[in-house]
Amino acid sequence: MDMYHIIKKALITEKSTIAKDENNKYVFEVDRRANKIQIAGAVEKLFKVKVMEVHVMNMRGKKKRIGRIMGEKRSWKKAIVTVAPGNRIEIYEGV
Repeated sequence: MDMYHIIKKALITEKSTIAKDENNKYVFEVDRRANKIQIAGAVEKLFKVKVMEVHVMNMRGKKKRIGRIMGEKRSWKKAIVTVAPGNRIEIYEGV
């Protein structure tokens, strides 16, 4: 799998910003087929940082209702990546 397809986007929320400031952890939406080793390799190559550990979780799609029609949002995978002290990912800076 190509490293540019593994990392889909950075998740910037209030909780992820606090984790970045306090614990040097960054949150990404990743491909559902990617494993921890592939995610760590992609983050190291794309952002040129040293990855210490990766936690992943499968996020189930929420049920949505529009009128009388029930639907469901897509399921996705979230990765929380801890980088080595002193390393920073620049896309998060200034947010």
